[in-house]
Order: sequence, then structure tokens, then C-alpha cells
Amino acid sequence: EELVNELIQRTTEPTETAIQDAEIEKAEISEVILVGGTTRVPAVREHVQAITGQEPNKEVSPDEAVAEGAAVQAGSISGEMDDILLLDVAPLSLGVEVKGGLKETLIEKNTTIPAEESKTFTTAQNNQSMVTVHVVQGEREMAKDNKSLGQFNLEGIPPAPAGQPKIEVTFEIDADGILNVSAEEQESGEEASITIDDASRLDEEEIEEMKEEAEKHEEEDRRRREFIEAKNQADSTINQAETQIEEHGDKVDDDSIIESVENAIEDLEEEKEEAEEMDDLEEAAEKIEEAIENLQEELREIGKEIYGDQAGGAGPGGFDPSNMSEEDLKQAAQNMNMGGAPGNSGDDEVVDADYEEVDEGEEED
Repeated sequence: EELVNELIQRTTEPTETAIQDAEIEKAEISEVILVGGTTRVPAVREHVQAITGQEPNKEVSPDEAVAEGAAVQAGSISGEMDDILLLDVAPLSLGVEVKGGLKETLIEKNTTIPAEESKTFTTAQNNQSMVTVHVVQGEREMAKDNKSLGQFNLEGIPPAPAGQPKIEVTFEIDADGILNVSAEEQESGEEASITIDDASRLDEEEIEEMKEEAEKHEEEDRRRREFIEAKNQADSTINQAETQIEEHGDKVDDDSIIESVENAIEDLEEEKEEAEEMDDLEEAAEKIEEAIENLQEELREIGKEIYGDQAGGAGPGGFDPSNMSEEDLKQAAQNMNMGGAPGNSGDDEVVDADYEEVDEGEEED
């Protein structure tokens, strides 16, 4: 027992993770089945019981458990056993690469398959005609730290101001683990897709390694995501501020209001540049957020001039940052780059296509 004690202790974390992922309490566990001859060691059984609060089942042979389970699954697949429903799950999250190199998840890990999830996105650049959908698998916040499964281009997006086109991205996994990803621009009907078979993804050892890496870098990834989201929100707010000045500046009688907005835009641009040089990402994100709030305050003054008592009315494209809640602004600020190939900086003409996720509740004005 002393020789295997270290190995026994290593079973604690994956067991607790499995319980947590299943979203159940230990008291809800019906049976604990041990697999493998080593589980006959009393110390193993005692440790498992201490972790789960359940005495392991002794009726199932540890040597035959896998074979019996395989037989049950074969019977279920062949249709000979119709009284048992076997469910598989997605071992890791699936999503797309977005602006700043972030990963936007569509299907969460441990989702029961078959499964289908969709999200609607919109362009964040004027007259954007194409996006590249880069599909990734993993738990890290940065797309480059996950497994790249494939990519495809959606072309033919009609010229329109940023924020108007709506692009629905859909992930479908069938019972065989085959993933189909499609993207459709809803006004033109233009669509494109890719099919990824199960062999393109990770084996069990790679999955465990990626989970461990995600846990190891969780705090670091969180800070980097918050920093990038702050930059994305800054870009979105600047874009909308410039649009309001261009389209409604002549309706504002007080020139000092326009000048204040332009100064706030410059301040925000400077804060973004300075933040790039900072080592403390949390502090950098806070500085950007403060500058965003300052610009939003100045934008409210334009709203008052244009709309008077109805300053909350939506501006061009259904977007009025002067009257959006903090939650809505954060959502709208998730400008994404359906970037190109893994490792691409996004500067390439072909792959530089920004988009942002659309809150379904705000799609209709």
C-alpha cells in the first residue's frame, strides 16, 4: 500500500472534477464501480469511499467491468437492448477564434451529444465582406492555446455599416461525434460550412493534458481575457462615437460637445496604447475601462442634443451607447476577429474580419 499511496492520492482530483462536472452532490451518487485489478487493494477502496461518501460496489468484477460495459453499449447500438439509454458527452469545449485571439465557446464541455448550439454575430468594421471561421477545441481562453480543428471562409457579406449584418454560426455534433460547423449571413443567405470527424480531435491523454493546462493557467487566462475584452469594448465605443459624430455632428449646436467627444476618443486611444506596455493586465484593463466610461459620458451629451428628452432612442444601426446599460455595452463590446489561420496576427487582408456577438434580445429595434 505504501508503494501505491501516491497513485491513490492522485485519484482525488479527477474524481471530484467528475462529480463537479456532473453537477450532482455526492449523496446523489447511486453506485461507485471500480475498474482494474489494482482497485482490489483495501487502501484504494477506502480512499474512494472517503472521496465519494459511498462504499464501492463489490458485485461487479474490476477485471470484467470494461468488457461488460462494452457489451452493454454494443447491445444498445445494435438495438438488442432498448431499455438502456447510453449518453456520450463532449469532452472539451468547442468554439471559434474571435478578436484579440480569444476563444468564444458555443458548446461547453460535458454537453450531452448529439447537440446543437447557435450564436449570432455581427460585423464590427464598415463594409466588411468576409469572415474566417476558425474552429477550436479546449478550455483555454486564448484560441492559440487550444486545438485547432479547421477553418473556412464566409464570403459575400453585403456592404453595410458595422453592426448591421447578422451572421449565425451553428455547431452540430451527431451521435458519432462528427462536428458540423456552418455560418450564414441572414440577409443575403450566403453560407459556408465545414465537417470535422472525430479522428481530427484529441485522444484521451491529450484531453487530460489540456484540462490540466487550463487549470494551471486559469487565473492568467482570466486576466488576459478581461484585458482583451476591455480593448475590444474600447474599439467598439470609439467606432460608435465616430459614427455619431459623422452622422449627427451637424445637429449639435454646441461645438464644445463635439470637441469633448473627440478629446475623449483621443484619450481612450492613448490609454489603449499605454496599456499594451503594462505588465499588470488587471490595472491595464481598469485604465481602459475608465477611459471608456469617460467617452460614454461625453456621448450622452450628444444624445441629449440629438434626441432631447428621448435621448435613449437608438442611433444608426440600432446602437446608442449613450443609453446602453453596462451589461449591454459589455456584450456589444465583444468585438471578435474571425481571424485566419492559427498564429495569424489578423493583419492579412484575407483574414482581417472583425465581428461581435449579438444579444438575441437586441436583434430587433
